[in-house]
Amino acid sequence: MREIVFDTETTGLSPAGGDRMVEIGCIEMIGRVETGRHYHCYFNPERPMPSEAEAVHGLSDIFLSDKPRFADKVDEIIDFIGDAPLVAHNASFDFGFLNHELERCGRPHVCMTRMIDTLVLARTRHPGAKHSLDALCTRFGVDRSQRIKHGALLDAQLLAQVYVELTGGRQIGLGLVADAPAVATAASSIAAAERPMREPRPHRASGAEVARHRAFLATIANPLWERFLAPTSERGAA
Repeated sequence: MREIVFDTETTGLSPAGGDRMVEIGCIEMIGRVETGRHYHCYFNPERPMPSEAEAVHGLSDIFLSDKPRFADKVDEIIDFIGDAPLVAHNASFDFGFLNHELERCGRPHVCMTRMIDTLVLARTRHPGAKHSLDALCTRFGVDRSQRIKHGALLDAQLLAQVYVELTGGRQIGLGLVADAPAVATAASSIAAAERPMREPRPHRASGAEVARHRAFLATIANPLWERFLAPTSERGAA
C-alpha cells in the first residue's frame, strides 16, 4: 500500500485566522518502506512572518520572499500525494492547513478519511508517556541529531521511521513463503539446484534391527503390554 508521510510549517496556528502554510515535506512509502521519492517546497505566505513562528522553524520574510505561492505548486502537490493515505503527527493541524490552501486555490479538500494520525497511535500504544516527535524518536532510537529547528522535510523523514515503529516495527507481518518476492524464490531454486543429490534414507527397520528389538523385549519379565494382548480368560485369571 502506498502512503504519504507529510509535515507542514506555517505562520501560526489558525488558518481561519489568516495563517498560511510556508513549507511542506512529503515522504513516499510503499508497504511501510521508504521508496526514496519525496516532495518538498517552500511557499511565500503573502503575509509577514510572526517572530514566534520564525523562532520555531527559522523561515524569515526575506527567505520566503522569492519562493512560489502555494497556488503555483498546487498541481505538483496533488499529483504527488495522489489518493494515498496521508500520515502526519497531530494530523488535524496539517490537514487543516493543507485543506485551507487547497480551498483558496478552488481545489477540493483532501478527505479526512485518508488521515492517519501518529499522535493518536502513540497515545494508544503508550498511554501516559510523552508523545512529541522528539520524545518518540528517543523512544524508538531514531536519530534526530540534525533537528535543530522544525523543518517539514526532515520532520517527515523522522516521522516515517517513527510510524514504522508504531505500526509493528520493521517486521510488519508474518508473511508465508508464497508472499515472498519472486527474486527470493528464484534464488532459493538456484541454491537447491546446486546442492548435491542424496540417496533417500530407509524408513523401515532392517531384519537385524527387528531381531535385536525382539531380543531386548524378551529380557523384560512380565511386560505390561502382554497382559492387554492376552486372551480375556487369562486376564481374569491374573
